[in-house]
Amino acid sequence: MADKAKIDVLMAGVGGQGIILASDILAEVAIAAGYDTKKSDVHGMAQRGGSVVSHVRLGERVHSPLAARGAVDYLLAFEKLEAARFAEHLRPGGTAVVNDLAIPPMAVSSGAQAYPSDEVLLELLQRDGRKVCLVPGQAIAMDLGNPRVLNLVMLGYLSTFLPFGPDLWDAAIAAHVPARFLELNRQAFACGRAAVR
Repeated sequence: MADKAKIDVLMAGVGGQGIILASDILAEVAIAAGYDTKKSDVHGMAQRGGSVVSHVRLGERVHSPLAARGAVDYLLAFEKLEAARFAEHLRPGGTAVVNDLAIPPMAVSSGAQAYPSDEVLLELLQRDGRKVCLVPGQAIAMDLGNPRVLNLVMLGYLSTFLPFGPDLWDAAIAAHVPARFLELNRQAFACGRAAVR
């Protein structure tokens, strides 16, 4: 087997954003490319808008489904506060791909707490030489006519950092998305990739 560098991805967002589907597609792509792949999902109160987190780890040999704090190469955040919540999982020099969307939690909506400003969030994410890519994912999904394809927009953006060809991505998307929604999801993925440029 050719040497396959270790890649740790942590996806974070809130219930209903399609994080589990996105992580399933990434895991399938990695397996198809011959990587040893482990995945773990946490979605306790997801149906009530709570946090959803998925670890996807791939490499020549992966022993644990959970990446150590401070060791994640890519943080794919579907919401800005969730990016802040998991910023410390990123390794120094890692990359955060963040959907430019704020979903205020109940504590903020009730006035008990304040939602952090973009400046505060960016300062937190950029520590230790980390790179931050703020993506207009929600706007792209809305332009496509369906906010539910946000996950494929964000996954498309992330895919430009990963060593997998378009055929692998397309096959994995087709395997996980119902046929009647497949073309829309393919468009969302392509728009996410194009957003990098």
